Amino acid sequence: MKFGGTSVGKPERMHHIVSLVSKETEPAIVVLSALSGTTNALVEIGNAIAKGDRNAAKQTIEKLEAHYQAFIKELVKSEDAYNKARSIVAEHFEFLNIILKISFSEALNKDILAQGELLSTKLFCVYLEEQKIDHALLPALEFMSIDQYDEPQIGSIKVKLTQLLNHYPGKKIFVTQGYICRNARGEVDNLKRGGSDYSASLIAAAINASVCEIWTDIDGMHNNDPRIVKKTVPVEQLSFEEAAELAYFGAKILHPASIWPAQMYKIPVKLLNTMQPEAKGTLIVEEAGSVGVKAVAAKDNIIAIRIKSSRMLLAYGFLRKIFEVFEKYRTPIDMITTSEVAVSLTIDHSVYLQEILKELEPFGTIEVDENQVIISVVGNEIAQTTDIIKKLFGSIRNIPVRMVSYGGSPHNISLLIAAEHKTQILQQLNKGMFGLE
Repeated sequence: MKFGGTSVGKPERMHHIVSLVSKETEPAIVVLSALSGTTNALVEIGNAIAKGDRNAAKQTIEKLEAHYQAFIKELVKSEDAYNKARSIVAEHFEFLNIILKISFSEALNKDILAQGELLSTKLFCVYLEEQKIDHALLPALEFMSIDQYDEPQIGSIKVKLTQLLNHYPGKKIFVTQGYICRNARGEVDNLKRGGSDYSASLIAAAINASVCEIWTDIDGMHNNDPRIVKKTVPVEQLSFEEAAELAYFGAKILHPASIWPAQMYKIPVKLLNTMQPEAKGTLIVEEAGSVGVKAVAAKDNIIAIRIKSSRMLLAYGFLRKIFEVFEKYRTPIDMITTSEVAVSLTIDHSVYLQEILKELEPFGTIEVDENQVIISVVGNEIAQTTDIIKKLFGSIRNIPVRMVSYGGSPHNISLLIAAEHKTQILQQLNKGMFGLE
């Protein structure tokens, strides 16, 4: 059972989680994110120290500490529990104040980022203890690990976690941190943004769980972005492939990486709403459950690159050479289309953009369009259903489309558009594909 930042963000929500967890009939591992806002504040602290702005870092630390002091007053009632919570907060903020005197390094930054999950889980356990609920804290840093390529070592996680669990025969509730892990050098590290979902999926795979529940503040994966489109509905069932496509192409409820461990070990994933636990949510399993379009997602901040080269395009090995440039800079390509005289492709971050463009120059004329959005229409067997194509293009005929990716996946049709058309296209697709105004 994984609970995100908004689910643990207020003391009453933490109380609510305990009521959900204590109803479980089978043993449960509870994976917690940091309290909402904490990771952003810790990123700010790290950035300020990196720039040498100790004052700004100190101000953010003080503001964050005040937030935690107020939080624990509401979290627990007894003096004994409050003192325990207060000493946990004091210990972690003493560490944050000490680092103001240390020179910045990437390893230190990872230690800073780990504080949020360490705090939320320890405080959660203080509340469980106050409620006289038997539990055990499983420190993620003792079993969660990544290799030198930042990939989780599922075999090692399985062995270490099983050994830890064996220390607690008969225990029903276990608490651990999402997001944080140790790297190949044994240092504190993390599974990057959205990593608590990843932690939960890896843990579920490692213990062969009956289900991996991802609890958020929305009742499942919706058919469209509820922040942009007024009327959306939750999708009852998705296959792992459909869910992976939606997560990759922008559905914020689930981190893209978090699907594969569950998929590999055939662990059902449920997306549930902490605020409405009785809502059905979304079930992700091997079977799609139905044919047709399930949902639309949008992936922002896309950069489109077009390479025009009449003399080289038909040459043997031309595409391979282009791909090698992106491989060199570890930059994944989202979409690609080719014609007799040009190759168009998209990437989703600009870290090495200038280096990539420089290396592409010998291949032809390069054009770059930033501020693009990939709109993905995802479902089961949609590429084979002619009616869907008609509906899709009928819904968006007044919007200029820069690229179309169709046929690469039976579950996905993707369109590249300028960011300015995003809201309009999502609303028109909601009406055209789902009949929802």
